[in-house]
Amino acid sequence: MINFDRYDFFPKRNNLNVEKVLSLLSKYIIHQTFSKNFDIEDISSLKILKQNSILFLDRINKTNEINFKDILIVTNEKKNIDLYKNVILTNNFNESYNQIINELYFHEDLIDFKDDLDLNNGSYISKFSSIDESVNIGKNCFIGRGVKIGKNCIIKNNVVIKNSIIRDNVIIGDNTTIGSSGFGFPFNNRGVKNLNPHIGIVFINNNCRIGSNCTIDRGKIDYTYLGKNCMLDNLIHLGHNVEIGDNACVAAQSGVSGSTIIGNNFTSGGQSGFAGHIKLGNNVIVAAKSGVTKNIKDNSTVAGFPASDIKEWKRSIIKLKNV
Repeated sequence: MINFDRYDFFPKRNNLNVEKVLSLLSKYIIHQTFSKNFDIEDISSLKILKQNSILFLDRINKTNEINFKDILIVTNEKKNIDLYKNVILTNNFNESYNQIINELYFHEDLIDFKDDLDLNNGSYISKFSSIDESVNIGKNCFIGRGVKIGKNCIIKNNVVIKNSIIRDNVIIGDNTTIGSSGFGFPFNNRGVKNLNPHIGIVFINNNCRIGSNCTIDRGKIDYTYLGKNCMLDNLIHLGHNVEIGDNACVAAQSGVSGSTIIGNNFTSGGQSGFAGHIKLGNNVIVAAKSGVTKNIKDNSTVAGFPASDIKEWKRSIIKLKNV
């Protein structure tokens, strides 16, 4: 689990407590139960629970063990809401999320952080970033508020890094963007307004190499994660909340949809695509041009669309040729 201080990246806009939340969401509330008023200091996820926070849950089940006492749950799921002492049942989950996030934090949809920036050797670097003196930064880069970059990293030209923590010995290729807002929005609203703000980060572990023209989106609430010793080729996209374990190697023009979890020692051929909210185990190999639409077990090699065991895929190709 990765803990980070969200206010390093997204400054506090207003103070909130339970009573103010109830007022903000009054027109959306169907039911409310709360044992006491308390200050809201942050937003939680099931992955990272924080005291004195709000947890947005679109599903509630008995496996959602919430151990902290002072967490306010906002949900659109009636089932099992009696499990919790502090809960708001809403008829508009996405707009409730937007109202709270926009009240609590400044983020890039609300404010331009230009005043935070210094011009350094042709690159704009936030005064509120933390960059080791050994880091080599190219021309025309942008490094935003709260970004932390460890030792011996190389940031090539025209790179954008925001809302990210980058460990040691990482190389980032030209024209890559890390920490951009993910592709998350209500399905009933595909316009430019009322998008769900993403207030998470990207975490890149030691000894990674990221190619040119890649995009890694930040997490919606917690993080997008790239493990140690990973290699991403050029033209790769990792969606929000994607997690990839250690020693991954992903070839060019591949895309991983949001909230997909991938284990250690992963290998993927070029132009592969991955559906969202699936899990791939350790030591998985995905052949080039495959489309992975479901969970994959450890030690599997898959190919085709939809991707299946590579031996089965080869047999199906032979059958088609013989028809």
